[in-house]
Amino acid sequence: MVKKGYLYIAVAVVMFTSFEVVLKFIAGQINPVQLTLCRFAIGFVFLLPVALHNLKKRGERLDGGSVAYFALLGLVGIALCMPILQMAVSYTGSSVSALMFSCNPVFVAFLAFFLLKEPIKPRHIAALTLEIAGTVVIISPWNTKLNMTGVTLALLSTLLFSLYGVMGKKKVAQFGGAVVTCFSFLFGALIVLVFILLSHIPAVAEMFRNIGLDSFASIPVFAGYTLENLPYVLFVSVGVAGVGFCAYFLAMEYQPASVVSLIYFFKPALSPLLAWAVHGEEISLNMMAGIVLIVAGSLCAIIPGILESRKNAISS
Repeated sequence: MVKKGYLYIAVAVVMFTSFEVVLKFIAGQINPVQLTLCRFAIGFVFLLPVALHNLKKRGERLDGGSVAYFALLGLVGIALCMPILQMAVSYTGSSVSALMFSCNPVFVAFLAFFLLKEPIKPRHIAALTLEIAGTVVIISPWNTKLNMTGVTLALLSTLLFSLYGVMGKKKVAQFGGAVVTCFSFLFGALIVLVFILLSHIPAVAEMFRNIGLDSFASIPVFAGYTLENLPYVLFVSVGVAGVGFCAYFLAMEYQPASVVSLIYFFKPALSPLLAWAVHGEEISLNMMAGIVLIVAGSLCAIIPGILESRKNAISS
């Protein structure tokens, strides 16, 4: 069971790490909010047969309370978190936003402690410390003039996504990871669609343009898709959104939320390596130092957990 949990973590790491690298192939071709709608709508369609099968297998049905809970999940983790993150990028740039978003395990550890009663062990604190240090070294925010509006938005998006993960785990035990992912995608995509439709109201569009957020004004739904970029769109929709998020919640069936959230510390370590392999981007010394710190931190969290599980299995 423990090994299966780490397998799901590995799948999620691969999917999430490849997201920005694949997006570079279609940069500037599709509005980011439009792509958010596409990703989670296609992810929902991809996961729906699996989710319905799991519901039948578990003998569960979606009652009004569960539907409302999934709608809240979609609102928090997709409809609010993703556009706010995009706004943060507009104000601060992708590097600083990535730093703060990659630190969501810090929020998860404490939210899981208060909401799920998951213990915070010394190895988790050691892992968080090393991985925060590694992420800071990679992104070097001291080389960037920080915009406090962007910083606030980045922190808000990070908190929202952390809350999404912790809230999602509360339903994973009952419905399974695929069901939680699938129906949070459905409601998240529907709310994003409403936002896109509202963005075509002249007064709303003008408001976003006046504050420098042109990508939030008159957002298209279908424009920009071509046969050439379709494979990349499908990868970030089916692969990253569908498979990646599903693996994220499936991992929570076997591991604490605080351990699963460490997925987001792998991103700043592995993304530069993947970008180097695919796009030929340079890996600097600070990136290498950060990667070493992040890998060390991840091993602090994962290896003791494996050894502890083996010890428990032998003693039982």
